[in-house]
Amino acid sequence: MDEPTIRFATEADVPTILHLIHALAAYEKATSSVQATEASLRSTLSFPIPNSDDFTPGYAKTILIFPPGSSSSCAGFALFFHNYSTWLAKPGIYLEDLFVLPEYRGRGYGTRLLQYLAREVKRIGGGRLEWSVLKWNEPSIKFYQGDSVGAERMEEWVGMRVEGEERLGKLAGA
Repeated sequence: MDEPTIRFATEADVPTILHLIHALAAYEKATSSVQATEASLRSTLSFPIPNSDDFTPGYAKTILIFPPGSSSSCAGFALFFHNYSTWLAKPGIYLEDLFVLPEYRGRGYGTRLLQYLAREVKRIGGGRLEWSVLKWNEPSIKFYQGDSVGAERMEEWVGMRVEGEERLGKLAGA
């Protein structure tokens, strides 16, 4: 059986990334929350530099997965950035979003994206791969805690966020 293709997204993939972001938002019933545009993605994502091991400046990287034999029908993506553990004194990867289109689910693509990221953590000498999942998203929680991924649910941590111009401005003292 042919294997799916996983690769880092290039700047030419930005329309595909935006499409997947909208599909993810629809799944999470949050379409009105998407503010991303092709321009904002181009200016904030990091892309591989051709014929180099380096990436363009940016805050996050994206990997895409394509079904066997296809280089144009993207099945899903993982968007991530590097973080750091003070206790481990090692870098890591924070997975911001992982999404596989409904018609491609059940083929192991989510597991393959996570395996790719785990190899990337090992490549950078990192100590952990971590992410958050919505409490209501039981199918994803079961997938993450299952044998193919083996993630541990972190009950003792509570997510915190300061978001929006008003709140950020107040905190910044502006």
